[in-house]
Amino acid sequence: MKTLSELITEAVKLMDEIAVHPDYKVLIAKGYYPDLTLGDAQTALDYLMSEVEVKE
Repeated sequence: MKTLSELITEAVKLMDEIAVHPDYKVLIAKGYYPDLTLGDAQTALDYLMSEVEVKE
């Protein structure tokens, strides 16, 4: 089983890939703007990782 920090790291990498994916860029160009953005999700994962690192 992967550690929580490994899973968080993978999730951050996947979000980085989503952010530069051509299909995602097309959605943004068409006006897609969710209430919560990829940046919001990355911030949440940063906070989570900070908590995990403190406990390790």
